[in-house]
Amino acid sequence: MREIGNWREYFIEYLATDREAAIDYLQLTLEEYLTDDDLPFFLKCLRTFIASQGGVVEICKRTGIDTETLLNMLSNEDAAQLLDTFSTLLNALKQRLVIEDTHAKHLSL
Repeated sequence: MREIGNWREYFIEYLATDREAAIDYLQLTLEEYLTDDDLPFFLKCLRTFIASQGGVVEICKRTGIDTETLLNMLSNEDAAQLLDTFSTLLNALKQRLVIEDTHAKHLSL
């Protein structure tokens, strides 16, 4: 068994091996953001989730998003405007965003 260097590395590895925990973590992160609008915390958690799913390069390959674009979104306060607008829209419509694992749904069919 290899030694893990720090808590973040351990947590990333844990999320990488437990898909349900990773989805729950992402949902909790989103709920926290929608409650307290702490964008730096949200982006840090989102970077942790992305790292657990193979990292930025892997996510970009899967989604077709340009690596530089995604890196900029994850480190730029400009993302706040989009997230704030979306949050305001959801609140006005009395709706909420829920993150669920669509892969697991397909397996159960």
